[in-house]
Amino acid sequence: MSHDEFPTNAPAVVTCGLPYANGDLHVGHLRTYVGGDVYARALKTLGQETAFVCGSDMHGTPVAVNAEKQGVSPEEFALDWHETYKETFPRFDVDFDNYGHTHDETNAEMTKSIVRALDEAGHIYQKEIMVAYDPAEDQHLPDRYVEGTCPYCGEKARGDECDEGCQRHLEPGEIEDPVSSITGNPAEYRERSHKFFEVSAFEDYLSAFLDRLEGTSNARNQPREWIDSGLQDWCIPRDMDWGIDYPGEDDGETDLVLYVWVDAPIEYISSTKQYTDRVGSDSYDWEEPWRDEGEIVHVIGRDIIQHHSIFWPAMLNGAGYNEPRAIMASGFVTLGGKGFSTSRDRAVWADEYLEEGFHPDLLRYYLATNGGFQQDVDFSWDKFRDRVNTELVGTLGNFVYRSLLFAARNYGGTPDATVSEEVNNRIAKAVSEFTDAINDYSIRKAGNAGIRLAQFGNEYIQRNEPWKLTDADPEQARQVIYDCVQLAKALAVIF
Repeated sequence: MSHDEFPTNAPAVVTCGLPYANGDLHVGHLRTYVGGDVYARALKTLGQETAFVCGSDMHGTPVAVNAEKQGVSPEEFALDWHETYKETFPRFDVDFDNYGHTHDETNAEMTKSIVRALDEAGHIYQKEIMVAYDPAEDQHLPDRYVEGTCPYCGEKARGDECDEGCQRHLEPGEIEDPVSSITGNPAEYRERSHKFFEVSAFEDYLSAFLDRLEGTSNARNQPREWIDSGLQDWCIPRDMDWGIDYPGEDDGETDLVLYVWVDAPIEYISSTKQYTDRVGSDSYDWEEPWRDEGEIVHVIGRDIIQHHSIFWPAMLNGAGYNEPRAIMASGFVTLGGKGFSTSRDRAVWADEYLEEGFHPDLLRYYLATNGGFQQDVDFSWDKFRDRVNTELVGTLGNFVYRSLLFAARNYGGTPDATVSEEVNNRIAKAVSEFTDAINDYSIRKAGNAGIRLAQFGNEYIQRNEPWKLTDADPEQARQVIYDCVQLAKALAVIF
Protein backbone atom coordinates (compact mmCIF):
# COMPACT_ATOMS: atom_id res chain seq x y z
CA MET A 1 0.00 0.00 0.00
CA SER A 2 1.21 3.46 -0.89
CA HIS A 3 0.08 6.94 -0.03
CA ASP A 4 0.94 8.28 -3.48
CA GLU A 5 -1.69 10.22 -5.37
CA PHE A 6 -4.09 8.23 -7.51
CA PRO A 7 -3.55 6.82 -10.04
CA THR A 8 -0.74 4.61 -8.73
CA ASN A 9 1.06 1.70 -10.37
CA ALA A 10 -0.38 -0.78 -7.85
CA PRO A 11 -3.85 -2.32 -8.25
CA ALA A 12 -6.68 -1.00 -6.11
CA VAL A 13 -9.71 -2.73 -4.65
CA VAL A 14 -12.78 -0.70 -3.68
CA THR A 15 -15.32 -2.40 -1.42
CA CYS A 16 -18.75 -1.47 -0.07
CA GLY A 17 -20.11 -2.56 3.30
CA LEU A 18 -22.03 -5.79 2.78
CA PRO A 19 -25.82 -5.41 2.62
CA TYR A 20 -27.39 -7.55 5.32
CA ALA A 21 -29.60 -10.24 3.76
CA ASN A 22 -32.60 -9.35 5.85
CA GLY A 23 -34.80 -6.86 3.98
CA ASP A 24 -35.39 -4.50 1.05
CA LEU A 25 -32.92 -1.82 -0.04
CA HIS A 26 -33.86 1.85 0.27
CA VAL A 27 -32.30 5.18 -0.67
CA GLY A 28 -30.41 5.31 2.63
CA HIS A 29 -28.60 2.11 1.68
CA LEU A 30 -27.99 3.26 -1.88
CA ARG A 31 -26.04 6.31 -0.77
CA THR A 32 -23.13 4.05 0.18
CA TYR A 33 -23.36 1.73 -2.84
CA VAL A 34 -23.73 4.57 -5.33
CA GLY A 35 -20.86 6.35 -3.57
CA GLY A 36 -18.65 3.28 -3.84
CA ASP A 37 -19.57 2.77 -7.48
CA VAL A 38 -18.86 6.42 -8.32
CA TYR A 39 -15.51 6.26 -6.56
CA ALA A 40 -14.48 3.02 -8.28
CA ARG A 41 -15.52 4.39 -11.68
CA ALA A 42 -13.56 7.58 -10.98
CA LEU A 43 -10.39 5.63 -10.16
CA LYS A 44 -10.75 3.65 -13.37
CA THR A 45 -11.29 6.90 -15.29
CA LEU A 46 -8.01 8.22 -13.88
CA GLY A 47 -6.27 5.07 -15.12
CA GLN A 48 -6.06 3.21 -11.80
CA GLU A 49 -6.34 -0.58 -12.09
CA THR A 50 -9.36 -1.19 -9.88
CA ALA A 51 -11.63 -4.03 -8.77
CA PHE A 52 -14.98 -3.08 -7.25
CA VAL A 53 -16.29 -5.89 -5.04
CA CYS A 54 -18.98 -6.64 -2.51
CA GLY A 55 -21.32 -9.41 -1.38
CA SER A 56 -24.33 -10.20 0.78
CA ASP A 57 -23.88 -10.62 4.53
CA MET A 58 -25.72 -13.91 5.12
CA HIS A 59 -25.07 -14.83 8.76
CA GLY A 60 -26.03 -13.59 12.22
CA THR A 61 -29.02 -13.87 14.50
CA PRO A 62 -31.48 -11.54 12.67
CA VAL A 63 -31.37 -13.85 9.65
CA ALA A 64 -31.91 -16.89 11.85
CA VAL A 65 -34.77 -15.24 13.78
CA ASN A 66 -36.61 -13.97 10.69
CA ALA A 67 -36.12 -17.24 8.82
CA GLU A 68 -37.72 -19.04 11.74
CA LYS A 69 -40.67 -16.64 11.64
CA GLN A 70 -41.19 -17.43 7.96
CA GLY A 71 -40.81 -21.16 8.46
CA VAL A 72 -37.78 -21.51 6.16
CA SER A 73 -34.12 -22.30 6.73
CA PRO A 74 -31.70 -19.39 7.33
CA GLU A 75 -29.84 -20.34 4.15
CA GLU A 76 -33.00 -20.23 2.04
CA PHE A 77 -34.06 -16.93 3.63
CA ALA A 78 -30.68 -15.25 3.12
CA LEU A 79 -30.16 -16.56 -0.41
CA ASP A 80 -33.53 -15.15 -1.43
CA TRP A 81 -32.48 -11.66 -0.33
CA HIS A 82 -29.05 -12.16 -1.89
CA GLU A 83 -30.67 -12.78 -5.28
CA THR A 84 -32.84 -9.68 -4.79
CA TYR A 85 -29.75 -7.53 -4.19
CA LYS A 86 -27.97 -9.03 -7.20
CA GLU A 87 -30.91 -7.94 -9.35
CA THR A 88 -31.36 -4.51 -7.73
CA PHE A 89 -27.81 -3.12 -7.86
CA PRO A 90 -27.45 -3.30 -11.67
CA ARG A 91 -30.77 -1.47 -12.04
CA PHE A 92 -29.07 1.51 -10.38
CA ASP A 93 -25.90 0.95 -12.46
CA VAL A 94 -23.95 -0.11 -9.37
CA ASP A 95 -21.50 -2.21 -11.34
CA PHE A 96 -19.61 -4.59 -9.07
CA ASP A 97 -16.79 -6.53 -10.70
CA ASN A 98 -17.74 -9.35 -8.34
CA TYR A 99 -20.69 -9.78 -6.01
CA GLY A 100 -20.57 -12.85 -3.77
CA HIS A 101 -21.92 -13.75 -0.35
CA THR A 102 -20.48 -14.79 2.99
CA HIS A 103 -21.94 -18.31 3.01
CA ASP A 104 -20.17 -19.51 -0.13
CA GLU A 105 -17.26 -21.94 -0.01
CA THR A 106 -14.65 -19.32 -0.92
CA ASN A 107 -15.48 -17.17 2.08
CA ALA A 108 -15.88 -20.12 4.45
CA GLU A 109 -12.40 -21.39 3.62
CA MET A 110 -10.85 -17.91 3.65
CA THR A 111 -12.43 -17.16 7.04
CA LYS A 112 -11.21 -20.40 8.61
CA SER A 113 -7.69 -19.85 7.27
CA ILE A 114 -7.53 -16.33 8.75
CA VAL A 115 -8.88 -17.48 12.14
CA ARG A 116 -6.31 -20.30 12.19
CA ALA A 117 -3.56 -17.79 11.34
CA LEU A 118 -4.65 -15.56 14.23
CA ASP A 119 -4.72 -18.56 16.55
CA GLU A 120 -1.29 -19.79 15.47
CA ALA A 121 0.13 -16.29 15.97
CA GLY A 122 -1.12 -16.32 19.56
CA HIS A 123 -3.84 -13.70 19.12
CA ILE A 124 -6.73 -15.93 20.29
CA TYR A 125 -7.24 -17.16 23.84
CA GLN A 126 -9.99 -18.82 25.86
CA LYS A 127 -11.69 -17.57 29.00
CA GLU A 128 -14.86 -18.00 31.01
CA ILE A 129 -17.54 -15.34 30.44
CA MET A 130 -21.14 -14.70 31.34
CA VAL A 131 -23.57 -15.47 28.51
CA ALA A 132 -27.28 -14.59 28.43
CA TYR A 133 -29.53 -17.60 28.88
CA ASP A 134 -33.30 -18.14 28.69
CA PRO A 135 -34.04 -20.62 31.50
CA ALA A 136 -37.65 -21.10 30.43
CA GLU A 137 -36.58 -22.24 26.96
CA ASP A 138 -33.29 -23.82 28.10
CA GLN A 139 -31.46 -21.83 25.43
CA HIS A 140 -28.34 -19.65 25.20
CA LEU A 141 -29.01 -16.22 23.72
CA PRO A 142 -26.29 -15.00 21.34
CA ASP A 143 -26.16 -11.45 19.95
CA ARG A 144 -29.57 -10.17 18.95
CA TYR A 145 -31.46 -12.95 20.67
CA VAL A 146 -31.07 -10.71 23.72
CA GLU A 147 -32.07 -7.09 24.30
CA GLY A 148 -31.62 -4.77 27.24
CA THR A 149 -29.92 -1.60 28.40
CA CYS A 150 -26.53 -0.33 27.22
CA PRO A 151 -24.12 -0.22 30.19
CA TYR A 152 -22.34 2.82 28.71
CA CYS A 153 -25.16 5.23 27.80
CA GLY A 154 -28.32 3.69 29.25
CA GLU A 155 -30.18 3.47 25.92
CA LYS A 156 -32.07 0.41 24.71
CA ALA A 157 -29.58 -1.89 22.99
CA ARG A 158 -29.19 -5.15 21.17
CA GLY A 159 -26.97 -7.89 22.51
CA ASP A 160 -23.98 -7.00 20.33
CA GLU A 161 -24.45 -3.28 19.69
CA CYS A 162 -25.95 -0.14 21.17
CA ASP A 163 -27.68 0.72 17.90
CA GLU A 164 -30.00 3.42 19.31
CA GLY A 165 -27.46 5.14 21.56
CA CYS A 166 -23.67 5.37 21.63
CA GLN A 167 -23.22 2.75 18.84
CA ARG A 168 -20.57 0.88 20.82
CA HIS A 169 -19.94 -2.77 20.16
CA LEU A 170 -21.14 -4.82 23.13
CA GLU A 171 -19.58 -8.08 24.26
CA PRO A 172 -21.60 -11.04 25.58
CA GLY A 173 -22.57 -10.45 29.19
CA GLU A 174 -22.34 -6.65 29.03
CA ILE A 175 -25.95 -5.74 28.33
CA GLU A 176 -27.97 -4.88 31.46
CA ASP A 177 -31.51 -6.08 32.26
CA PRO A 178 -31.30 -8.79 29.57
CA VAL A 179 -34.50 -10.08 27.96
CA SER A 180 -34.91 -12.81 25.34
CA SER A 181 -35.92 -11.16 22.06
CA ILE A 182 -37.51 -14.47 21.00
CA THR A 183 -39.81 -15.16 23.93
CA GLY A 184 -39.78 -11.94 25.94
CA ASN A 185 -38.65 -13.95 28.96
CA PRO A 186 -36.24 -12.33 31.42
CA ALA A 187 -32.78 -13.74 30.79
CA GLU A 188 -30.03 -14.58 33.22
CA TYR A 189 -26.28 -14.83 32.85
CA ARG A 190 -24.51 -18.15 33.03
CA GLU A 191 -20.80 -18.89 32.80
CA ARG A 192 -19.50 -20.36 29.57
CA SER A 193 -16.05 -20.80 28.01
CA HIS A 194 -15.45 -18.82 24.81
CA LYS A 195 -12.63 -17.84 22.46
CA PHE A 196 -11.45 -14.22 22.31
CA PHE A 197 -9.50 -12.27 19.72
CA GLU A 198 -6.96 -10.15 21.61
CA VAL A 199 -7.76 -6.78 20.02
CA SER A 200 -6.23 -4.96 22.99
CA ALA A 201 -2.77 -6.23 21.99
CA PHE A 202 -3.03 -4.15 18.80
CA GLU A 203 -3.54 -0.80 20.55
CA ASP A 204 -0.22 0.72 19.46
CA TYR A 205 -0.61 -0.62 15.94
CA LEU A 206 -4.16 0.72 15.63
CA SER A 207 -3.16 4.17 16.89
CA ALA A 208 -0.46 4.34 14.21
CA PHE A 209 -2.85 2.91 11.61
CA LEU A 210 -5.35 5.68 12.26
CA ASP A 211 -2.57 8.24 11.80
CA ARG A 212 -1.93 6.77 8.33
CA LEU A 213 -5.55 6.17 7.37
CA GLU A 214 -6.99 8.24 4.55
CA GLY A 215 -10.65 8.81 3.71
CA THR A 216 -13.26 10.66 5.75
CA SER A 217 -12.32 12.16 9.11
CA ASN A 218 -15.12 10.37 10.98
CA ALA A 219 -13.47 7.02 10.20
CA ARG A 220 -10.37 8.22 12.09
CA ASN A 221 -11.79 10.35 14.89
CA GLN A 222 -14.51 8.08 16.24
CA PRO A 223 -12.19 5.07 16.70
CA ARG A 224 -9.65 7.19 18.60
CA GLU A 225 -12.25 7.66 21.33
CA TRP A 226 -12.60 3.89 21.67
CA ILE A 227 -8.83 3.41 21.82
CA ASP A 228 -8.50 6.14 24.45
CA SER A 229 -11.20 4.52 26.59
CA GLY A 230 -9.45 1.14 26.39
CA LEU A 231 -9.86 -1.54 23.75
CA GLN A 232 -11.77 -4.66 24.69
CA ASP A 233 -11.01 -8.09 23.31
CA TRP A 234 -13.70 -9.55 21.08
CA CYS A 235 -15.56 -12.78 21.71
CA ILE A 236 -15.53 -14.42 18.27
CA PRO A 237 -17.71 -17.57 18.53
CA ARG A 238 -21.48 -17.67 19.04
CA ASP A 239 -23.85 -20.28 20.48
CA MET A 240 -25.88 -21.00 17.34
CA ASP A 241 -25.81 -23.23 14.31
CA TRP A 242 -26.18 -20.66 11.50
CA GLY A 243 -22.83 -19.37 10.33
CA ILE A 244 -19.32 -20.59 9.56
CA ASP A 245 -18.22 -23.32 11.95
CA TYR A 246 -15.51 -22.29 14.37
CA PRO A 247 -12.39 -24.02 12.93
CA GLY A 248 -10.97 -26.82 15.07
CA GLU A 249 -8.82 -29.80 14.33
CA ASP A 250 -11.87 -31.15 12.51
CA ASP A 251 -14.23 -28.48 11.22
CA GLY A 252 -17.63 -28.67 12.85
CA GLU A 253 -16.37 -30.45 15.95
CA THR A 254 -17.92 -27.75 18.17
CA ASP A 255 -21.49 -26.45 18.42
CA LEU A 256 -20.23 -22.89 17.87
CA VAL A 257 -20.10 -20.69 14.79
CA LEU A 258 -17.99 -17.60 14.19
CA TYR A 259 -19.40 -14.19 15.05
CA VAL A 260 -20.84 -12.58 11.93
CA TRP A 261 -18.35 -9.69 12.13
CA VAL A 262 -15.51 -12.16 11.73
CA ASP A 263 -16.56 -13.57 8.36
CA ALA A 264 -18.38 -10.49 6.98
CA PRO A 265 -15.33 -8.28 6.21
CA ILE A 266 -13.34 -11.33 5.05
CA GLU A 267 -15.84 -11.46 2.17
CA TYR A 268 -13.98 -8.42 0.78
CA ILE A 269 -10.94 -10.64 0.27
CA SER A 270 -13.01 -13.62 -0.88
CA SER A 271 -14.95 -11.57 -3.42
CA THR A 272 -11.70 -10.14 -4.82
CA LYS A 273 -10.32 -13.69 -5.11
CA GLN A 274 -13.47 -14.79 -6.95
CA TYR A 275 -12.95 -11.93 -9.39
CA THR A 276 -9.41 -13.15 -10.06
CA ASP A 277 -10.67 -16.72 -10.43
CA ARG A 278 -13.03 -15.50 -13.14
CA VAL A 279 -10.76 -13.15 -15.12
CA GLY A 280 -7.35 -14.73 -14.40
CA SER A 281 -4.43 -13.41 -12.38
CA ASP A 282 -2.89 -11.84 -15.51
CA SER A 283 -5.88 -9.48 -15.66
CA TYR A 284 -6.18 -8.89 -11.91
CA ASP A 285 -4.31 -10.59 -9.08
CA TRP A 286 -6.23 -10.47 -5.78
CA GLU A 287 -3.08 -11.09 -3.74
CA GLU A 288 -1.45 -7.85 -4.86
CA PRO A 289 -3.73 -5.48 -2.92
CA TRP A 290 -4.35 -7.89 -0.03
CA ARG A 291 -0.92 -9.48 0.44
CA ASP A 292 1.67 -7.53 -1.58
CA GLU A 293 1.43 -3.92 -2.79
CA GLY A 294 -1.93 -2.38 -3.56
CA GLU A 295 -4.56 0.12 -2.52
CA ILE A 296 -7.57 -0.93 -0.40
CA VAL A 297 -10.46 1.54 -0.10
CA HIS A 298 -13.53 0.69 2.02
CA VAL A 299 -16.77 2.60 1.47
CA ILE A 300 -19.13 2.04 4.41
CA GLY A 301 -21.95 3.47 6.50
CA ARG A 302 -21.13 5.42 9.62
CA ASP A 303 -22.75 2.82 11.87
CA ILE A 304 -20.02 0.25 11.12
CA ILE A 305 -16.95 2.45 11.57
CA GLN A 306 -15.77 0.61 14.69
CA HIS A 307 -15.77 -2.75 12.93
CA HIS A 308 -13.75 -1.41 10.00
CA SER A 309 -11.35 0.89 11.84
CA ILE A 310 -10.60 -1.30 14.87
CA PHE A 311 -11.59 -4.95 14.57
CA TRP A 312 -10.90 -5.44 10.86
CA PRO A 313 -7.41 -3.86 10.60
CA ALA A 314 -6.37 -5.74 13.75
CA MET A 315 -7.49 -9.01 12.10
CA LEU A 316 -5.67 -8.16 8.88
CA ASN A 317 -2.49 -7.22 10.67
CA GLY A 318 -2.56 -10.25 12.94
CA ALA A 319 -3.09 -12.64 10.01
CA GLY A 320 -0.44 -11.08 7.77
CA TYR A 321 -2.64 -9.14 5.33
CA ASN A 322 -2.39 -5.53 4.19
CA GLU A 323 -4.23 -2.74 5.98
CA PRO A 324 -6.76 -0.44 4.25
CA ARG A 325 -5.37 2.70 2.70
CA ALA A 326 -8.66 4.57 3.14
CA ILE A 327 -12.08 4.27 4.75
CA MET A 328 -14.89 6.48 3.47
CA ALA A 329 -17.77 6.48 5.98
CA SER A 330 -21.02 8.05 4.83
CA GLY A 331 -23.43 9.98 6.97
CA PHE A 332 -27.02 8.88 7.46
CA VAL A 333 -29.91 9.71 5.16
CA THR A 334 -33.11 10.96 6.77
CA LEU A 335 -36.57 11.44 5.28
CA GLY A 336 -38.36 14.61 6.29
CA GLY A 337 -35.94 14.96 9.19
CA LYS A 338 -36.61 11.45 10.52
CA GLY A 339 -34.41 8.41 10.15
CA PHE A 340 -35.25 5.75 7.58
CA SER A 341 -37.06 2.89 9.30
CA THR A 342 -37.71 -0.47 7.68
CA SER A 343 -40.01 -1.58 10.47
CA ARG A 344 -42.11 1.60 10.22
CA ASP A 345 -42.07 1.58 6.40
CA ARG A 346 -40.56 5.08 6.49
CA ALA A 347 -38.28 5.00 3.47
CA VAL A 348 -37.91 5.66 -0.23
CA TRP A 349 -37.62 2.07 -1.41
CA ALA A 350 -35.27 1.23 -4.28
CA ASP A 351 -37.80 -0.82 -6.25
CA GLU A 352 -40.58 1.77 -5.81
CA TYR A 353 -38.29 4.54 -7.10
CA LEU A 354 -37.78 2.63 -10.34
CA GLU A 355 -41.42 1.55 -10.59
CA GLU A 356 -42.41 5.24 -10.54
CA GLY A 357 -40.42 5.63 -13.77
CA PHE A 358 -37.50 7.69 -12.47
CA HIS A 359 -34.14 7.21 -14.18
CA PRO A 360 -31.37 5.81 -11.95
CA ASP A 361 -28.92 8.54 -13.05
CA LEU A 362 -31.09 11.20 -11.40
CA LEU A 363 -30.83 9.50 -8.01
CA ARG A 364 -27.15 8.66 -8.50
CA TYR A 365 -26.34 12.32 -9.11
CA TYR A 366 -28.46 13.52 -6.20
CA LEU A 367 -26.98 11.01 -3.72
CA ALA A 368 -23.41 11.62 -4.88
CA THR A 369 -23.50 15.41 -4.74
CA ASN A 370 -26.09 16.27 -2.06
CA GLY A 371 -23.78 17.16 0.80
CA GLY A 372 -20.35 15.92 1.81
CA PHE A 373 -20.09 12.13 1.97
CA GLN A 374 -19.70 11.98 5.74
CA GLN A 375 -22.49 14.47 6.42
CA ASP A 376 -26.04 13.46 7.30
CA VAL A 377 -28.42 14.52 4.53
CA ASP A 378 -32.19 14.76 4.40
CA PHE A 379 -33.87 13.26 1.34
CA SER A 380 -36.51 15.63 0.02
CA TRP A 381 -38.52 15.21 -3.16
CA ASP A 382 -38.55 19.01 -3.55
CA LYS A 383 -34.75 19.21 -3.29
CA PHE A 384 -34.42 16.22 -5.58
CA ARG A 385 -36.64 17.90 -8.20
CA ASP A 386 -34.80 21.23 -7.91
CA ARG A 387 -31.33 19.70 -8.20
CA VAL A 388 -32.33 17.62 -11.23
CA ASN A 389 -34.11 20.49 -13.01
CA THR A 390 -31.53 23.17 -12.20
CA GLU A 391 -28.27 21.27 -12.59
CA LEU A 392 -28.77 18.13 -14.68
CA VAL A 393 -31.37 19.64 -17.03
CA GLY A 394 -30.82 23.39 -16.84
CA THR A 395 -27.02 23.37 -16.75
CA LEU A 396 -25.58 20.11 -18.10
CA GLY A 397 -28.40 19.05 -20.41
CA ASN A 398 -28.96 22.54 -21.75
CA PHE A 399 -25.33 23.02 -22.74
CA VAL A 400 -24.85 19.59 -24.32
CA TYR A 401 -28.14 19.81 -26.24
CA ARG A 402 -27.49 23.30 -27.60
CA SER A 403 -23.91 22.53 -28.61
CA LEU A 404 -24.38 19.15 -30.25
CA LEU A 405 -27.64 20.09 -31.99
CA PHE A 406 -25.95 23.16 -33.49
CA ALA A 407 -22.98 21.03 -34.58
CA ALA A 408 -25.23 18.41 -36.17
CA ARG A 409 -27.46 20.87 -38.01
CA ASN A 410 -24.72 23.17 -39.31
CA TYR A 411 -21.75 20.85 -39.79
CA GLY A 412 -23.15 17.34 -39.86
CA GLY A 413 -21.09 16.62 -36.73
CA THR A 414 -17.85 18.03 -35.35
CA PRO A 415 -16.59 20.94 -37.46
CA ASP A 416 -13.02 21.10 -38.73
CA ALA A 417 -11.06 23.12 -36.18
CA THR A 418 -8.73 22.81 -33.18
CA VAL A 419 -9.51 23.45 -29.55
CA SER A 420 -8.83 27.00 -28.37
CA GLU A 421 -6.33 27.73 -25.61
CA GLU A 422 -9.10 29.10 -23.37
CA VAL A 423 -11.22 25.96 -23.60
CA ASN A 424 -8.25 23.60 -23.46
CA ASN A 425 -7.10 25.26 -20.22
CA ARG A 426 -10.62 25.16 -18.76
CA ILE A 427 -10.96 21.45 -19.50
CA ALA A 428 -7.53 20.84 -17.96
CA LYS A 429 -8.66 22.73 -14.86
CA ALA A 430 -11.79 20.56 -14.58
CA VAL A 431 -9.72 17.38 -14.91
CA SER A 432 -7.37 18.66 -12.21
CA GLU A 433 -10.33 19.47 -9.93
CA PHE A 434 -11.77 16.01 -10.56
CA THR A 435 -8.43 14.32 -9.80
CA ASP A 436 -7.94 16.36 -6.63
CA ALA A 437 -11.47 15.48 -5.51
CA ILE A 438 -10.85 11.75 -5.88
CA ASN A 439 -7.57 12.01 -3.97
CA ASP A 440 -9.48 13.97 -1.31
CA TYR A 441 -12.13 11.19 -1.25
CA SER A 442 -14.82 13.76 -2.06
CA ILE A 443 -17.47 12.46 -4.44
CA ARG A 444 -19.35 15.74 -4.15
CA LYS A 445 -16.35 17.76 -5.33
CA ALA A 446 -15.89 15.40 -8.27
CA GLY A 447 -19.49 16.01 -9.34
CA ASN A 448 -19.13 19.74 -8.82
CA ALA A 449 -16.07 19.77 -11.11
CA GLY A 450 -18.34 18.58 -13.90
CA ILE A 451 -21.19 20.98 -13.15
CA ARG A 452 -18.81 23.95 -13.04
CA LEU A 453 -17.42 22.93 -16.43
CA ALA A 454 -20.96 22.79 -17.81
CA GLN A 455 -21.62 26.25 -16.36
CA PHE A 456 -18.53 27.52 -18.16
CA GLY A 457 -19.80 25.89 -21.38
CA ASN A 458 -23.14 27.70 -21.17
CA GLU A 459 -21.39 30.98 -20.52
CA TYR A 460 -18.95 30.33 -23.39
CA ILE A 461 -21.59 29.56 -26.02
CA GLN A 462 -23.77 32.45 -24.88
CA ARG A 463 -20.83 34.87 -24.95
CA ASN A 464 -19.67 33.85 -28.43
CA GLU A 465 -23.13 33.45 -30.04
CA PRO A 466 -22.07 31.06 -32.84
CA TRP A 467 -25.53 31.37 -34.47
CA LYS A 468 -24.57 34.96 -35.38
CA LEU A 469 -21.11 33.93 -36.61
CA THR A 470 -22.12 31.32 -39.19
CA ASP A 471 -22.60 34.05 -41.81
CA ALA A 472 -20.49 36.89 -40.38
CA ASP A 473 -17.39 34.83 -39.49
CA PRO A 474 -17.74 31.15 -40.52
CA GLU A 475 -14.23 30.23 -39.38
CA GLN A 476 -14.84 31.61 -35.89
CA ALA A 477 -18.21 29.84 -35.76
CA ARG A 478 -16.47 26.52 -36.48
CA GLN A 479 -13.94 27.28 -33.77
CA VAL A 480 -16.61 28.02 -31.16
CA ILE A 481 -18.66 24.92 -31.93
CA TYR A 482 -15.56 22.72 -32.03
CA ASP A 483 -14.74 24.03 -28.54
CA CYS A 484 -18.28 23.25 -27.41
CA VAL A 485 -18.05 19.68 -28.75
CA GLN A 486 -14.79 19.21 -26.85
CA LEU A 487 -16.42 20.55 -23.68
CA ALA A 488 -19.31 18.10 -24.16
CA LYS A 489 -16.84 15.25 -24.58
CA ALA A 490 -15.00 16.26 -21.41
CA LEU A 491 -18.31 16.42 -19.56
CA ALA A 492 -19.23 12.93 -20.77
CA VAL A 493 -15.93 11.57 -19.46
CA ILE A 494 -16.26 13.28 -16.08
CA PHE A 495 -19.92 12.41 -15.54
